[in-house]
Amino acid sequence: MTPLLEIRGLDVEFATDEGVVSAVDGIDLGVGRGEVLGLVGESGSGKSVTALAVFRLIRPPGRIVRGTIRFEGRDLLLLPEDEMRRVRGAQISMVFQSPRTALNPLLPVGRQIARLYALHQGCAPAEAHRRTLEMLGLVGIPEPERRARQYAHQLSGGTCQRVMIAMALATSPRLLIADEPTTGLDVSIAAQILDLLRDLGPRTGASIVLITHDLAVVAGLCDRVAVMHAGQLVECADVRTLFREPAHPYTRALVRSIPRVDREATMEPVPGAVPSLLAAPPGCRYAERCPEVLDTCRRTRPAPIALGPRHEVACHAVEAARAAAPRR
Repeated sequence: MTPLLEIRGLDVEFATDEGVVSAVDGIDLGVGRGEVLGLVGESGSGKSVTALAVFRLIRPPGRIVRGTIRFEGRDLLLLPEDEMRRVRGAQISMVFQSPRTALNPLLPVGRQIARLYALHQGCAPAEAHRRTLEMLGLVGIPEPERRARQYAHQLSGGTCQRVMIAMALATSPRLLIADEPTTGLDVSIAAQILDLLRDLGPRTGASIVLITHDLAVVAGLCDRVAVMHAGQLVECADVRTLFREPAHPYTRALVRSIPRVDREATMEPVPGAVPSLLAAPPGCRYAERCPEVLDTCRRTRPAPIALGPRHEVACHAVEAARAAAPRR
C-alpha cells in the first residue's frame, strides 16, 4: 500500500556565520494510513526540522536542498504556494511544543477554532461555533461554552494543549504531527494528553507522527518508531521489535537510558554529545560516540539494510556482524 506520507532523500541546510549546518541529511521515511509513527532522538537530531520541511515552513537562512516529500502521491515541494496553503492546516496539521505561544493571546480560543471552520470548510458563524463546541468536548475540555470564551492566559497549560489539539483536528486532517506535545506539562497532565492522542487516532482516522526524545512515551503510543541522530535516520522498526531487539548502537543506548520500575536496572546516559553539524563527518555521525565503531564508519555513510519485514538499520557494525555470522 502506498504510504500517506513518503519522504525520500531529504536534505535541509542552514547558513550561519560559521558555515553551513547540515540539519537533515538524506533521510527516507514513510507514514502509513492510520499509523502512529514515533520520530525520536536527542535534541538537535533534526526531528522538528523534518516536520517543518513537511509543512514547507523552512525559512531563510534555512533551505531544503534536495529530496521529495509526497503526500497522497503529490510532491509537496513542487506545489504552488497557494495550493500548499490549502494543504497546510487542512490536510496536514501540527501541534506545537508551546501552546501558549502558538495561540493568539488577543482572541478567545473558541474564536480561533471557529476561524478554521470558516476558512477551510466555509461554515457560517453559527455552524462554526457549534462545531467548535463539539471539538472542545471531543478533546475532553469540560464546559466548552465557557472555555470557548476564554483567552489562552486564562487556561492551564494542559487545557491550552487540548485547545491546540482541537485546532489541529478541526479540519479533519489526514495527518497530524505532534511536536513534543507534553513539553512543560506536569506528569499527570502529560499522561492525559498522550491518552487523548492515543484515542483520537482511531476515532478520527488520522495518521499521527509523534516527535519526542522520550522512548518511554513512544512505547505506549506508537505503532512504529524511526530513530534520528544528528540529522540522519539510523533505525526504523515496529515498536515491539525496536524495544526487544534494538540493532543500532545509538538505539540501544537510548533504550538503556529509559528509567525502569518493573525490574532492577541501572539507567545509563547516552555517552558523548551530538557532533557539530557545521563540519559533519562524511561517514556515520554516531561514529565518535560508538563503542562498536569500525574504520569504515568514519569514512563512509552506512546504507540501510533490512533486518526483517519492517525493520531497517543503517550501521556498518551490524552489517559486518551479519556477514560474519555462520549461515544456517
